[in-house]
This record gives sequence, structure tokens and C-alpha cells, in this order.
Amino acid sequence: MQSHHNRSRLSLILRSRFIPSPLSLFVVLAAVPFPIYFSGLLSSFSARNNKAASVMRLSSNLASMAEPNISCTTFNILAPIYKRVDQQNQSIRESDYRALWFTRNQKILDCLLHEQSSVICLQEVWVGNEELVKMYHDRLGSAGYTIFQLARTNGRGDGLLTAIHKDYFKLVNYRELLFNDFGDRVAQLLHVKSVVPFPLSGKQDNQQEVIIVNTHLLFPHDSSLSIVRLHQVYKILEYLEAYQKENKLTHMPIILCGDWNGSKRGHVYKFLRSQGFISSYDVAHQYTDSDAHRWVSHRNHRGNICGVDFIWLCNPSNSRKPLRTSWVEAVFSIIKYQLQKASIAEDDAFTFLGANNHSDSLTYPDFCQALQKVNLTGIPHGLSFQETKELWVRADLDGNGVFDYEELKKIWNMTMMNQSGNCKESVMESRKEEGEDKEEEEEEEEEAIGLKVKKAVLFPEEAEKGLWPENYSLSDHACLTVHFSPVKMLCS
Repeated sequence: MQSHHNRSRLSLILRSRFIPSPLSLFVVLAAVPFPIYFSGLLSSFSARNNKAASVMRLSSNLASMAEPNISCTTFNILAPIYKRVDQQNQSIRESDYRALWFTRNQKILDCLLHEQSSVICLQEVWVGNEELVKMYHDRLGSAGYTIFQLARTNGRGDGLLTAIHKDYFKLVNYRELLFNDFGDRVAQLLHVKSVVPFPLSGKQDNQQEVIIVNTHLLFPHDSSLSIVRLHQVYKILEYLEAYQKENKLTHMPIILCGDWNGSKRGHVYKFLRSQGFISSYDVAHQYTDSDAHRWVSHRNHRGNICGVDFIWLCNPSNSRKPLRTSWVEAVFSIIKYQLQKASIAEDDAFTFLGANNHSDSLTYPDFCQALQKVNLTGIPHGLSFQETKELWVRADLDGNGVFDYEELKKIWNMTMMNQSGNCKESVMESRKEEGEDKEEEEEEEEEAIGLKVKKAVLFPEEAEKGLWPENYSLSDHACLTVHFSPVKMLCS
């Protein structure tokens, strides 16, 4: 394994009679995982003579200069109960053949253990099979991981598994989110603290805290499920807000991992972007929101390939749009999309939405009927009465009891702004809009620790070119790994 190889190189230097140059020592230190050289290197040097003691001081200085890195892997491993093995007979699944699923999952574990990520987030783990579950717990546990597992509701058979490596993180809190919705989806929330401290100016070293979420959203079988998927994301973000408020947490980065079952063109992507989250893979490769074709991570059961697996990052910031505002905008964007999909122009929108009322405005009953036309109400998993009423209040901007053409144009042109950028930039921009001066801004800022995206890779590598290799058999999803490093930032 890579860590064993690094330790061997380090041991060779420690057994040498000469004192390595600062450059050669730095090369070796850079190749060794941060927690390993802290625990192994310094303890080995402490037993040396005076010359070795000087090397220890040098290594200590280099250690303080070194940049600790953490990595995160997300992978939908395709549960054997869903994997089709006979195209002629779709009812035959891999779960019927132990040799097939056992061998494939051993290869998946080989891949994960080779990657040695700080955090592993898996979806579609066959939690209903004790032998497979034991396989993952035994091999990951032996490699130093602490494992958390959560089955989907209503006995679906698969679920989530999140593993954190003891050398990098220790658990502060663990929560389970049961959506209890149409898709029986769930999510895991892990509040973790770094093992290695990170220095802040004028303060003692701080252990970086991060919130990690692992989830798997519903597949969009048809347009009526768009609102269900938005509900699922909203529940996650609402719970995150409540958890942070309950525990009085501020200035903490959040990482959302999983299979989001939607591309960069979808409503879920835009909703998360409006809440300050960035796609780590796209940041690493300097892709924009319009570069949806550049990479893929899934070939679905319909044979389509697209990018649906994300590791989202939100650094600490108080300039994010209110969650409920983003939610309302997301729902209106679905209405707009449905009209555009039906080739309904802005000028003809009222004709379509208002049906036979032949009016240039809609009353509340008309508005309710319009929502039903675009599959947002009238279905078991649609908008609730309270949500429908809230949309009406937002639509009737002047409060005169009707939704007219001018109000429609404002809604039509409304976009969910991307609240990205670093914390300081976001705060400065927010205060600039509010007319606050620089002196007051500096008084209210404080130093915090965020995360910087270092690199991101997809396996198989063809996925990074927007291609899907026919000889890839680990899953119908690619494995995504992102490397982060701590970064200081000023926050309000």
C-alpha cells in the first residue's frame, strides 16, 4: 500500500548516519500522509543524538509549514438487487449469483482502500445482505475506518454507508435523516473534527470541524418528481440550519456527498448553487455551470450517460440567500421549465395557465389550477396547501388578489443567483450593497477555517472526458474523489 511505501522511505532516512538536507527531507515529508509523519516521524527522532535533535527541530518547522490535506470519495456501488445481468430477462439480478456480487464488491473495496480517502461515502450498499455488510465493515474497519450505516425506509434493501478514517477525523456527532417520502430516501449527517490541529493567527491551534452529509436522491422518472427531489434537498438544508443553530455552530464548512440523480442542468443543481454550494469537481477543473457535457459519472438504466455524482462544498459565509427564498425561486423555475418544455412563450403563458378564463390575470383558484397543470399539485407527493399559499403570496407581488402579466414577467425573469466565492468576498459584497463602510466591516470580521479544493478525479478516467468505457464493470457510476486543504478566511 502507498502508506507502507511512504513509511519505508521515511525509515530509510531515519536509519541513515547523515543528516538529510532540508530539501530532501521536505520531499519525503510531502509524500507522507499528514497524521502519519506527525505520529511516526517525531517520535522516531526523539530518541536520536544531538545532531538528530536538530533534524527534529527542522522537521517540526517543516511540519508547521506543511499543508494538511483531507480527501473525500463518493461512490454509488450499485446494489446487487438492482444490477441486471441478463438484458433479455430484466428480472434476473446479480443478487441471485453470490460469486458475481462477492467478486465485484471485493474489487470495489480494493479500489477504495487503494484510494485511502479520509472520508468515504457510499450509496446503494446492499444492507439487506449480512455477508456483504460484514465484508465492508471488516475490510474498512481493519484499514482504520469508523463506519456508519443507514438503510432506506420501508425495507428497500439498500442504503448508505459512510466511513471516516481515524487518522484524520474523530466524530463529534452523528444524525440520521429519514425523509419518509415517496422514494423512501435517507441521509446521514456527520459532524467531525480534524485530528491534526490547524493554526489560526494569535490563537492556539484549532481542530477543524466539518459537517459531512451523505445521501442518494430519487431518480427523476418523470417531471412530476421534480418537486419531490427539491423537497429532499430542502429537508437536508433545513436540517443543517437547525443543527447548526441548535449546537451554536458558526463558520463551519459543509460537504454534501452522494448520488444526486440530476445533472448540472437540473433544478437541484441550481437550488444548491443558490445556497452557496460549489461543485468541487468543477472548481478543480475550472468548469463553469454551463459545462455539463465535459464529464459524466453515470450510465443509467436507459443507457443515457450524465454527471450526477457530486461532492458539494459550502464554505462559511453569512451572505447566503434565505433558504425559503431559494426554495420559492426553485419552484417557480420548475413552472417556467414546464412551460418552455411545452413551447409556451411568455406572451402565451396566461392563455395556457388560465385555461378558458380568457384573462390577462389569474385569481388564486386559477393559480391553483395552473399548478396542477404543471404537475406540482394534485398528486400525493406534490406541493402542500401551505406551500401553494406561500407561492401565491410571492406571485401576487402587489397584494391586489390577482397574478397579472407584469408580475409574471418578474417571476419569469427571476433566476437563482449563485452565491459562490469565498467568505470574505461574499460578506464584503453583501455589505457593499447595504452601504456599510469598510471600517465597520473590519470590526465585525473574524478569522475562520474553510476548505480549498486542491484536485478532483473520476474513475474510470474516461468519465472525465464525457465518455463511458464498455469494459468498466465495478458499477454503473464512476467513483469521485476530491482533495481539500484547510484555508484561513475572514467571515462576518
